Amino acid sequence: MPKVKVNGAWVHYETQGEGPETIVFAHGLLWCGSMFENQMAALKSRYRCIAFDFRGQGQSTVTPSGYDLESLYLDTVALIEMLNAAPCHFVGVSMGGMIGLRIALRQPALLKSLALFATSADAENQENQRRYRTLTLIAGLLGIRLVADKVMPVMFGKTFLNDPLRAELKARWRDQLIANRRIGLALAVMGVINRAPIYDQIHKINLPTLVAMGDEDLAISREQAQRIHSQIAGSTLALIPRAGHTPTVEEPAMVNALLEQFISSGAAK
Repeated sequence: MPKVKVNGAWVHYETQGEGPETIVFAHGLLWCGSMFENQMAALKSRYRCIAFDFRGQGQSTVTPSGYDLESLYLDTVALIEMLNAAPCHFVGVSMGGMIGLRIALRQPALLKSLALFATSADAENQENQRRYRTLTLIAGLLGIRLVADKVMPVMFGKTFLNDPLRAELKARWRDQLIANRRIGLALAVMGVINRAPIYDQIHKINLPTLVAMGDEDLAISREQAQRIHSQIAGSTLALIPRAGHTPTVEEPAMVNALLEQFISSGAAK
């Protein structure tokens, strides 16, 4: 599988499709680029689709440092440039969306549009910081398997978790969660929960922007999504029924429809 060396880390990526425009997909914390497999399958006939794994996650290398969002922002910018992907449509979930916001603010020429799913422009609140630090400590000392059942309801909504027809899919993603490497997981979590807020800057973003979240998301509140929408002029706000913090997996058909409409619209050109 292809990898490129970015700021000292070997970053894994996958490319599908050869369309005239490029979509870059950036995953959420604890996952990898495979969380976009349904979106890439739906869009690859018309677009060049690139999904990558942030350092320490998926198939990218675990490095001693570089997990703060500012460093991940630099990694992502370098990757976009190295793969000749600019200007691209950028699709980010949670942590991936946080990176997208930073690119849109600082290097908007690299982007044609910005799609944010389950994303926040705020700092992590103190209650969540304490909770996530505790879970990370347990995972680091005793193994991720011991905290998997606590993490799954944060990552997925109740509809998905309680659907017997998707039990196999739920088990697959639980296994993928457990497969995270302990050091990479711990460093990635700390990078996200210690992030600086950029809410007071995002009004400067002047790109077509989609802000979407699941109506069962326990990690990101509707208020946080609304705050981003209210600050980015002309942005579109969408609520995804029956989805939690990982809508690309939970409700792929609805996410695909949102992306196809958004990216193909004149506003995103």
